[in-house]
Amino acid sequence: MSAPSAGHLERCLLLHRRDFSNTSLLVEVFSAAHGRFPAVAKGARRGRAPTAALLQPFQPLWLAWSGRGEVRTLGKVEAAGAPLTLRGDALYCGFYLNELLMRLLARQDPHEDLFAFYVAALEDLANGQGLDRVLRRFELRLLQVLGYGLVLDREADTGRPVSPAGRYCYVPERGIVAAIDGTPDETLSGATLLRLAAEEPPEGGQIREARRLLRAALAPHLGPRPLASREFFRRVRGA
Repeated sequence: MSAPSAGHLERCLLLHRRDFSNTSLLVEVFSAAHGRFPAVAKGARRGRAPTAALLQPFQPLWLAWSGRGEVRTLGKVEAAGAPLTLRGDALYCGFYLNELLMRLLARQDPHEDLFAFYVAALEDLANGQGLDRVLRRFELRLLQVLGYGLVLDREADTGRPVSPAGRYCYVPERGIVAAIDGTPDETLSGATLLRLAAEEPPEGGQIREARRLLRAALAPHLGPRPLASREFFRRVRGA
């Protein structure tokens, strides 16, 4: 990954930040053109430096950086718009999206479409869109971009169209198959699958089914370590 040419700024958002040394910040940058990468903001915490206030998750940024190693050095930092204000449950959802990208997106692997999906999801959360609708849509697109997309409108083994009245199971590395055994709590309705395939928001009991499906689809790629954002949300909500 090459650094932007002198004076050139790239549109970015931060996925994470933490203190680094006495005066600096170590940030994880997500760039439309360069993907995800770590960078040091030297002196960002010194005195009343305005950089620290800008280098926050959900703040659209214009960034320039330098260096050839894995960890780059940030140069110019400018706001690329007003912060995306996430409150309450929407804030936890925003951190969940950030953690998904941190865990699943390889460094220095550009995905301009994914960056656009991410920005759109944050804007939807900030504008009060239904949380489950925003999360499921982003999860499906993330899996698609990474090469693990789900075929939700046809059975994996037979190719038969999914029936709205049918019951189905999701089998990792295979896909959607017709349910033979199992209780309704362990299966998925065809109506749920078809609404997800059409990017329509799940309704009623479909919400829990869709959540369970996407959790199962993401699990093999996330590994055994729990998502910190999910655990924190569960503690806060008492779920």
